[in-house]
Amino acid sequence: MTTTGVTLRLLDRADKEILKLPRTVKGAFFDFQHKFRTNPHTTGLKLQQLKGDHRLWSARVNDEYRALLLRLADDDWLIVSVKHRKDVYNRLSYGVNQVTGGIEYVDLEVVEDSVLGRLPGATAQPQPTPEPRPSAPLPELLFTAWSDRQLTELGVAEPLLPVIRTLTTEDQLLGLVEYAPQLTGEVLIALFDGASYEDVLDQVTRPVAATEPVDPDDLAAAAERPATVVTTTDEDLRGALESGDFGRWKSFLHPTQAKLVERRYSGPARVGGGPGTGKTVVALHRVRHLVRQLSPGHDKPVLLTTFNKNLAADLRSRLLELGGDELLSRVEVSHVDQLALRVVREAEPGNGKQAIDDGQAVREWRALLDELGEDTWDPEFLHEEWTQVILGQAVGSRTDYFRARRAGRGKSIGRAERAEIWQLAERFTQRLDRLGRQTWDQIAERAARLEMGREQRIQNIARQREEAGGLDNIHLQDGSGGWLRHRYRHIVVDEAQDLRPAHWKMLRAMAPRTSDDLFLVGDTHQRIYKNQVTLGSLGVNIRGRSAKLTLSYRTTRQILRSALGVLGETTYDDLDGGTETLAGYRSVLNGGLPAGHAFPDWDAEREGVAALITGWDADTDTAVPHEQIAVCVPTNQMATEMGYTLKLHGIDAVEIRSDGPNGSTGVHIGTMFRFKGLEYQRMIIAGVTDGLVPRADVSRLRDVEPTRYRHEIQRARSLLFVAATRARDSVDVFWHGRPSPFLDSSWVETEHGGR
Repeated sequence: MTTTGVTLRLLDRADKEILKLPRTVKGAFFDFQHKFRTNPHTTGLKLQQLKGDHRLWSARVNDEYRALLLRLADDDWLIVSVKHRKDVYNRLSYGVNQVTGGIEYVDLEVVEDSVLGRLPGATAQPQPTPEPRPSAPLPELLFTAWSDRQLTELGVAEPLLPVIRTLTTEDQLLGLVEYAPQLTGEVLIALFDGASYEDVLDQVTRPVAATEPVDPDDLAAAAERPATVVTTTDEDLRGALESGDFGRWKSFLHPTQAKLVERRYSGPARVGGGPGTGKTVVALHRVRHLVRQLSPGHDKPVLLTTFNKNLAADLRSRLLELGGDELLSRVEVSHVDQLALRVVREAEPGNGKQAIDDGQAVREWRALLDELGEDTWDPEFLHEEWTQVILGQAVGSRTDYFRARRAGRGKSIGRAERAEIWQLAERFTQRLDRLGRQTWDQIAERAARLEMGREQRIQNIARQREEAGGLDNIHLQDGSGGWLRHRYRHIVVDEAQDLRPAHWKMLRAMAPRTSDDLFLVGDTHQRIYKNQVTLGSLGVNIRGRSAKLTLSYRTTRQILRSALGVLGETTYDDLDGGTETLAGYRSVLNGGLPAGHAFPDWDAEREGVAALITGWDADTDTAVPHEQIAVCVPTNQMATEMGYTLKLHGIDAVEIRSDGPNGSTGVHIGTMFRFKGLEYQRMIIAGVTDGLVPRADVSRLRDVEPTRYRHEIQRARSLLFVAATRARDSVDVFWHGRPSPFLDSSWVETEHGGR
């Protein structure tokens, strides 16, 4: 008899277990889950209850391996593990967590073996422990400060308490966390890292706690809660397993992430968090959630935007992976400058000016000052004053500039100096007009004015309609057609910390001011441009609608500690006038220590990088595809030179450009700016030398412009922090001469290389 309507789910921990199985077993598992959905009682599957447990069943995957399943209801099954047949009768524990209401599964024998295997000198099998000498102090237990009741209130799985009580080292703890339920691992890591019981309860446990009473016997209800992270479709399952950890984001969301994705917000909302916490994943799933709420149609009422072309291309690719053409057909994906340029060109079809970047603009400022014989002002200072104050605040006259606020600009200037700057700014814009050029800041400011003007007309029509008792004024709308509608219903912004003030004014005007209008994700610790904004002053009010992700899914604990040291004691803003910290930012991933490599000069350093990659390739057990290795450097010239050296050693290299990798095979090479938003298994950061990181010309600002100096140092720290946290497995930092002052002892003490 064929059974129809069978639901087969996969618990998120089980997919990691399956990834470690031999390839032939993974292939057999794909066949198994398809057969099971067709008819779980097929003779070849050998579906049977485990002795002594009416809910836990086993089924045959192949001759050697069995799937362990919980029967949630008649035709509803949950795969909790895939084991060798000899391990099916291990001491297995499953149940419903009383805090989250989610299903949890633990193989106690595997956990205990992992912990015991990390005792000094221990093997994989438990060994008799000799009696300690009277004079030898007993190792300190890690969790004696918290009672069993406190740990279970925080969400720790009760069956693991006896093992937890034996832990004495971080290595043992990480061995337990590898196999423990997700919340248990997060709670224990947070406590170990120094968080208080109250902080863990507030930041880790409460965000995933069930909102209704939990019935420990109702597995079917537990399977539907966000805390039970599962996948159900063949496509999602295959994607997660074939792509490994890189593909899990499509199928598995942390309960905290899922709540942020599906929540209804009364206005603009912001999600923050450190690198690797899944902010971009939340943004992509948020887009899919919003599209699913739309009425059928062929328009694109959802905008997904970010600050550069490279990231926009990556977002488009990942959105296609997540939902295919059907999802992409309802979403406009564009980087924000391109969006602004399109707005300006629609309104001004004859505007054929060439767009220039900040570097080119500073050169034009320098040329102007040279022509005028003016040596009082620094061209970079003038450019920032023009972009951040005059254009950023839409200052339209000299009188308005006299009144403009200059918070955060540092250098104080009087009325006479403002008059000089205003005159220079006018001459600069005239110069650009004469050359047929415009900066991206000018484009953004013009686009903001156009969109704000259209929003005002839309509001006027709405007011006229209301005054007329709901009737349209055809004279008011005559000739405007579709322009008198907002461009988008929902806007989602990735890497929000790097957008200009004018960008925010433009985006705010592009969507109606209603529920679920703007959703932005970003982290000011990763700000790599000079755009510091206060969103509330720009009409984007996120107060009361901000959340923070704290768990890194990418970076190991060892890399994270060293990367956080790069930031130093610098204070960062929260995009809305307050301060932002990475307090509680943590990882449950374990790996090797970051390594430092010192060399006498740049030539030797490049040779050292080539030797390291060659060594990785020679170790067949740990070798990774070259596309999962990145080398980032401070300058474009250094990137070119590094690529040439690697080629001499037979290592293909691919340059990361503004629109992504320039090729499909080879080690990825580029400046630190190019790696924003990307991730790799192995990360090499070269040229981390004092005078390059930070640049030598930054130090001259220390005494003459201390505020600007602090901003430049903060930006340089953020850039190195971003580079270090692109890594999943390893980070190697290279320098020649004196290392960057941003590198603390955790990097320098591991140093080896060619002194």
